[in-house]
Amino acid sequence: MKDSVSYRVFAVVNILALLVICAIMLYPFIMLLAQSFSSAGAINAGKVNLLPVDFNVDTYKAVAQNGSFWRSYGNTVLYTVIGTTIAMVLTTTYAYVLSKRHLRGRGLLVGIAVFTMFFNGGIVPNYVLISSLGMKNTMWAVILPPALSVFNLLVMKAFFENLPGELEEAAQIDGLSWFGIFFRIVLPLSKAVIATMVLFYSVQYWNDWFSAFLYMDRSDLFPVTLFLRNLIAGASTATSEGAAASGSTVNAINANIQSVTMLLVLIPILCVYPFVQRYFVSGIMLGSVKG
Repeated sequence: MKDSVSYRVFAVVNILALLVICAIMLYPFIMLLAQSFSSAGAINAGKVNLLPVDFNVDTYKAVAQNGSFWRSYGNTVLYTVIGTTIAMVLTTTYAYVLSKRHLRGRGLLVGIAVFTMFFNGGIVPNYVLISSLGMKNTMWAVILPPALSVFNLLVMKAFFENLPGELEEAAQIDGLSWFGIFFRIVLPLSKAVIATMVLFYSVQYWNDWFSAFLYMDRSDLFPVTLFLRNLIAGASTATSEGAAASGSTVNAINANIQSVTMLLVLIPILCVYPFVQRYFVSGIMLGSVKG
């Protein structure tokens, strides 16, 4: 069947629009990559656009020799892995319970969760709470407070509600307990939405710096995003000193240290996303459609 003229025009316009949007989205990243390999003079003069000018890798060498950066990087990996694991356990179990219409008090539990989307204690009460619980200057101050996202909870709850109830009934007839049904029936059928939630939580923990900024005083516990924030704010000179020791000037490093560090922070998420991208759209759609 031949496509109509209007459809072909729509397809061409749609492709051009997507290409323009893609170029707009990629431009900052390509410029960041070019700056990371350029000299300070070229960056300060505004000569760097899409290609490096006065190519050099001095800043990469300085960062590679900086123990504080890699310690912060390791902290971020640790916080992300542990935090995502805890968050997924809480979200999947809570969402599965809320998806059961026969549960007594279900509406109250949903209401409590939704209430926290609109109201919270604020920064000062949260700080007092974390301090009184003895979690200040520990990784739990970063991991536990954001461990349950209500948005992710509601998406997963809607997904579980759309699973065929006949499967659970058949499993119960075969003698499976609720835990058996959950682990052997429900979770294997929920790979798409689970992969999506893992991506959401991983990005959340990987990019979070404000929690550490509030609750941590020890630099050896800082995540890499807080390390980056301190660099941009001019609060850290460790990498500049390392670069000076290797033969570069402090000014040369200061001009592109942010570009190099931001690029290294972005790489893990960019590497993970392609592996879960095929689950991403289907997971969101399945968790947002009721019927």
